[in-house]
Amino acid sequence: MKHPAKVHLVGAGPGDPDLLTVGALRLLQEADVVVYDRLVSPQIMTLVSPMAGRIAVGKAPGAHTVPQDEINRILIEQARLGHKVVRLKGGDPLVFGRGSEEGLALRAAGIAVEYIPGITAAQGVAAATGVPLTHRGLASGVRYVTGHRAKDAPLDLDWAGLADPDTTVVVYMGAANMVRIADQLIAHGLPPETPVMAVSCGTTPQEQRVISNLAEVSSKVQALPAPVLFVIGKVVSLYPASVVAGYFAHPLPPQEAAHA
Repeated sequence: MKHPAKVHLVGAGPGDPDLLTVGALRLLQEADVVVYDRLVSPQIMTLVSPMAGRIAVGKAPGAHTVPQDEINRILIEQARLGHKVVRLKGGDPLVFGRGSEEGLALRAAGIAVEYIPGITAAQGVAAATGVPLTHRGLASGVRYVTGHRAKDAPLDLDWAGLADPDTTVVVYMGAANMVRIADQLIAHGLPPETPVMAVSCGTTPQEQRVISNLAEVSSKVQALPAPVLFVIGKVVSLYPASVVAGYFAHPLPPQEAAHA
């Protein structure tokens, strides 16, 4: 059945199917074609209609097997064929997801676009670990930044602004550049003992966590599989039953305090 040319750009969330929105689930079950990213979890892909076509367009660091221009072409072609097209992205399509770039290309081709938000990785990791992104007395704000730029261009972040001890910094796609990120934040005034949490494959059965500090985190996360999200700031001291870089999350139970 043909539909008016339209593409739904849908956020799949960080991986746990329970974190999908109702709207996202409905569209996955109604879609004729799902164009999906590498970071969409297998558990979520099982929810796609068995009648839908599936087109994988995933990218890995340094291995963009399907260039962005080709992804745009696929979306335009499928929509013009009258298919109900879902462009499925990990996290939220408008948070480091290139959803806005694809939306611009689709609209330029005369195709309607609708965004369905997803829980971004920072929110999923916060809920999964119990580490808040803001907390009264510890962090009055949060900033999301990318740790990787297109074509491996040098990072040119606002280092002085990010080195605010009252702000939580969340770094997406930063594993390869974490040495530079940590060095720059320390150089601009953030204490080396600032707590850092690194979470690999957050909210999925493969999730791994490392609790460290700004001076040491780079050496401790080398073996973590992508994607890795970094949470930097005093809020990491609230990680359950942890003592991180001199910040006490809360009084430890006696049996844990004995090993702290």
